[in-house]
Amino acid sequence: MAKGKGYQKFQAEFTKTAGKIAANKLLLTLRDSFIIVAATSMIAGFAIMIQNVFVDPTNGLIFGKQGLGLGRLISGSWAAWGKSGLFNGLTTTGNLIGLVSNGSLNTFAILLVVIFSHTFSRKYFPKSKEHMTSVLYALGAFFICMPWKFQYTPDGAKKPIDVLNYMDTTFFGTKGVFAALLISGFAVWIYNKVLAKNFTIKMPDSVPPAVARSFESLIPGVITMGVFIILTGISTTFTGETMPELLLTALQKPALAISGTGLFAFVSQITWSLLQWFGIHPTSIWGPIFGLTWNINDTQNMLGQAQHVYSTLFMNFSTVAAGSCSVSPVLALMLFSKRLAAKKVSKIALMPAIFNISEPVTFGLPIILNPLYFIPWLVAQPLAFYIGLFFTRIGFIGPIVNNVPWTVPTLLSGLLYTGSINGLIVQAVIVLITTAIYVPFIRMDNKLNPDNPDKEMENAATEALGA
Repeated sequence: MAKGKGYQKFQAEFTKTAGKIAANKLLLTLRDSFIIVAATSMIAGFAIMIQNVFVDPTNGLIFGKQGLGLGRLISGSWAAWGKSGLFNGLTTTGNLIGLVSNGSLNTFAILLVVIFSHTFSRKYFPKSKEHMTSVLYALGAFFICMPWKFQYTPDGAKKPIDVLNYMDTTFFGTKGVFAALLISGFAVWIYNKVLAKNFTIKMPDSVPPAVARSFESLIPGVITMGVFIILTGISTTFTGETMPELLLTALQKPALAISGTGLFAFVSQITWSLLQWFGIHPTSIWGPIFGLTWNINDTQNMLGQAQHVYSTLFMNFSTVAAGSCSVSPVLALMLFSKRLAAKKVSKIALMPAIFNISEPVTFGLPIILNPLYFIPWLVAQPLAFYIGLFFTRIGFIGPIVNNVPWTVPTLLSGLLYTGSINGLIVQAVIVLITTAIYVPFIRMDNKLNPDNPDKEMENAATEALGA
C-alpha cells in the first residue's frame, strides 16, 4: 500500500512538473516557431531526397553505382554513361532541384526571425494592434547587427581578403540561428514595451487606422533600432566582433557541442519515451531544445555542410515515427496475444501503425500508464536509437541527409532516408528487435488477464436478449 502511495505521489509530481515545463510560454513560442519553419525545411528536404535518391546519375538509387545501376545498363558502361545526354540532363535537373535550398535552408535564420518575432509578439503582447510591425523592426534589428565586414578566401588564393560593405550571408543560414532568436525576441520586447508607455505619435481620428498605426510605431521603432545600433557599436568596439559572431561563439557552438554528446542523446531518448508513457507529448519539452540543436544538424547535413550523426532526422529514421516504434507493439500483439480485446485493438491499430501513428495502440490497449508495458515502452526507443547508431558507426549506413515525411511507412522510409537498401535492412532489424522485447510482457498479460469464456458468453447472451 505504501509503495502504491509512493508511486502515485511520484506520478502526480512528475506529471505536474512536466506539465509546467510543457506549458512554459517561451518554450511554446520556440516550439511553434520551429514547427512553422520546419515546413520549408521539409520541402527542401524532400527536394534534396529526390535529387540524391532518384535523380543523381552518379550515386542515386536508380541510375548510380550504389543503386540499381540503370545508368550502366542503358549506356553499356559507366564511362559511356558519364558522357551520355541523359547523364547531363539528370545532372542539370538535380542542380535545379537543389535551388530549393536557397529559399529555405540557406535562409533558415531569416525565416526564424520572421516567424519567431511574430509568434513572440502574439503570445507576449496579445493586445498589440499590429504584430507585423514587430516583425518589421525585428528584421531591421537583425540586419543592423549583421557583419558587414568579413574575410573571404577566393578560389586559388592562399590568404583571405577583407570584404567591406557587404553582408556575410552565411549568417542567413544555420550560423545565425541563435542570433536570429535572441535579437528578434529582444527587439520585439523593446518595441512593445516602448509602445505600451505611449511614447507614440497620435494622429487625429480622421486619419485611416493603417496610417495612424504606421505613425504610432515610429518612435518605438526608432528607439528599438537605436538600441541595436548602440549594442553593435559596443560589441565591435570592445570585442572586435558583431553580435551574431559573439552569440555564435558564446552560445551556439557550446550548445551544439553539448547536443553532440552521447549523454545528451541518452537523456533525450530515455526521457522521450518516459514522457510519452505518462501521456505527455515530449515534443512540448524536447521540441524547442532539438530545434536549437539537432535541427541545425539536420540543415547542415541536408546542405552537405557537415555529417552529424545525432540529428532529428536520425532519430526519426532509427526510432521510427519520432520515438514510438509504433508498429512493434502492434505486431507483437497480433502474433502473441491471446486476449480478444488486445487482438481487436491490434487489428484496428495496424493500418495507422504502418503510417507511424501510434495513438490507437498506446491509448487503445492502453500502453500509456499501464505498468505491464512500462519496461518495453521505456526501452524500445533508446534501443532502436542505438541499433541505428551502431550501424552508422560501423559504416553500414551513412549519416542521415534526406528528410522524409514522418508518415512514410517503415522500411520504405529507411530506403529513402539513406538512399540505400542498407537503410531498409537497418529498420527491419530495429522492428524485429523492438517487437521481440514486447513478447515476454504480452505473454505475461495473457496469464494475468486471461479471457473468461463463460463471462463472454454471458455478455453475448445479455446483448442478444437486449437486442
